[in-house]
Amino acid sequence: MNAGKLSDVRFAHWMKKSQETRNFGAWKKFPARDVCRCCDATACPTNLSVIRKVGLDIREGRTTAQDVTRAYLAKIRQTDEKVGSFITIQADDAIAQAMSIDEKICRGEDPGILTGVAFAIKDNICSSDSFTTSGSRLLEVHRSPHDSLVVSAIKAEGGIILGKTNLDEFGMGSTTENSAFGVTSNPWDMRRIPGGSSGGSASAVALKQCAAALGSDTGGSIRQPASFCGVVGLKPTYGLLSRHGLVAYASSFDTIGPVTTSVEDSAIVLTALCSRHDQLDSTLHHTNSSRFHDHLKNLEHFASKPLSGYRFAIIKETIGPGVQHDVVQRVLEAATKIERLGAAVDFVSCPTFHLGLPAYYILALSEASSNLSRYDCIRLGGKTSRDEGFGAEVKRRILMGSFALSAGHSDAYYERAQEVQRMVEAELACKLQEYDAFILPAAPSPAYLKSEKMNDPLAMYSGDMMTVNVNLSGLPAIVVRGGHVENDGALLPVGLQIVGRPFGERALLEIAHAYELCTWDEINF
Repeated sequence: MNAGKLSDVRFAHWMKKSQETRNFGAWKKFPARDVCRCCDATACPTNLSVIRKVGLDIREGRTTAQDVTRAYLAKIRQTDEKVGSFITIQADDAIAQAMSIDEKICRGEDPGILTGVAFAIKDNICSSDSFTTSGSRLLEVHRSPHDSLVVSAIKAEGGIILGKTNLDEFGMGSTTENSAFGVTSNPWDMRRIPGGSSGGSASAVALKQCAAALGSDTGGSIRQPASFCGVVGLKPTYGLLSRHGLVAYASSFDTIGPVTTSVEDSAIVLTALCSRHDQLDSTLHHTNSSRFHDHLKNLEHFASKPLSGYRFAIIKETIGPGVQHDVVQRVLEAATKIERLGAAVDFVSCPTFHLGLPAYYILALSEASSNLSRYDCIRLGGKTSRDEGFGAEVKRRILMGSFALSAGHSDAYYERAQEVQRMVEAELACKLQEYDAFILPAAPSPAYLKSEKMNDPLAMYSGDMMTVNVNLSGLPAIVVRGGHVENDGALLPVGLQIVGRPFGERALLEIAHAYELCTWDEINF
């Protein structure tokens, strides 16, 4: 296949199936979903960054941190009873933080690059001024004695914590239906799930209850909800950000990352999170560059072909059986847009790709069974029992992990899964020597109805097929808006996942930023 050209034969094969039903112009009849949280102005490619606008308005005296915070708290009070994004709302603490920022501004001080930005924090990330429940009755009254390193970084850079968001218990799930504190709804269609396990963070950003949020990604828990809710979700390279203060699910894969409304905002938040270099966990790596937003250009400063020189690969196994046809269409359409921006796009085959899902679940559940043994209701876990405190999904995963590690079975399951992990990692690393990034779906379908897969765990687990290989390999990945599909009368977003090289966040964000700005009108209007 010629570099710079999608295979005409293969592309035609996929596009022919829906040639009669595709209608890009039909999207224009739907109202734009993205509106600036400060001024209610419709977002456009020149003002996508909410964080930049909020900080500038506060510094120049057009508004105050207190006014911005009160506006977001009012939005939460207005909408959260129906949506259920939050477990805990810290209204008084948020106002106090905003007052402190306004005082610094009055003294001529710069609070930081997150000045006045309202954050929601996934409730498995510790903060000392609120409960950290991890979505479990077992930790319902648990209060951490310290902030996680990422929460400390947000506060140090002028960010404001509004509250803690809902999640699947201990991050174990893909729907946010496994929380002990209720089910979160998808803002695009209240009948549907927002994805998981960071569904509360994604729905809060999509519904404009906050400017940005933090989530955690063990096997796709930031990227899949970002796709389902039509927002941007970044999973950094494993080890780029500290896990200190993150309630562990599978320590070899757990990664904290931002959920935002734009790629530029994700870059700004990542810069803030990397501003702290305390060596508080053994997996933290230090990189030379931690200013991920400085090099991102405005639309008017782009060259005519902003992605010229980049090479992308579509993994064949991600657009085959098991992936909804409309989702495949959005990915292929995104590929043609990327080519128009000057990049080369090819198809590649990764035969080990489908081996990643079973290997991931063996490894992740084995680690989970070990990590959750600390909740013995003596040192941790409150006054309830493990039987009463753990939900059904957590119990299921503990049992499966314990079985995989048990005598007589660890060779057949756990060690074999480790071998598969090494194969997956080696194959993706080999392809990334030739290509700058992969493009693939973030999920095999758009958001589905509540309870649709609750009684079929294997069907729910298979929904992670597009994301788990990234975690097995420790690679960075970002999900941006890839378009929309209509499903049972509902307009639903579809995310495009871009996977980069290890510690290549700078290039990954540059690619995603260029794609987002150059395709904004076509995708969102």
